[in-house]
Amino acid sequence: LDEDAEERLKTLAAEGGRVVAIGETGLDYYRSTTPEEIQQHAFRRQIRLASGLNLPLIIHSREAGNDILQILKEEGVPAAGAVMHCFSGGTEFAKKVLDMGCYLGIAGQITFKNGEEAREVARFAPLDRLLIETDAPYLAPAPFRGRRNEPAYIVRTAERLAELRGLPLSQVAEATKENACKVFMLV
Repeated sequence: LDEDAEERLKTLAAEGGRVVAIGETGLDYYRSTTPEEIQQHAFRRQIRLASGLNLPLIIHSREAGNDILQILKEEGVPAAGAVMHCFSGGTEFAKKVLDMGCYLGIAGQITFKNGEEAREVARFAPLDRLLIETDAPYLAPAPFRGRRNEPAYIVRTAERLAELRGLPLSQVAEATKENACKVFMLV
């Protein structure tokens, strides 16, 4: 994130409320060829940008949980909040980011046969801190796994979340809609 890009983001954010969050930003130590130090520097700048603009932050974390936590402790979660996009950590990591005020984005992994850790987090986290997301075009929920994901499939994730929590689909849909409206200041 160079200064020109940061200025363009500030300009976009100032244009009539079209920008509802900063991100997706964060750290990816799994496949990224960008050195960790550069990723960390950019992440810190985007945290500061979100804080300065009073916008929530959408955080990507892959194989980088400890550094995400450390940077969030040092920089602080923006007052407007943060979403751990497509959350893939366990309940211990979930508890730490929830305690910092973050929301968790729940995606298709909760429908996968090997998605027990994701299901455990979906049962563990308070419903008022969950969002449902697709991560399209990736992570299509069962029975569409292996296909290109699309927004229409989000209902499968919502159905599975409702089942895991023993709640009616309508209650999960309403709660996650309210959460999205709150974090993205849509109402």
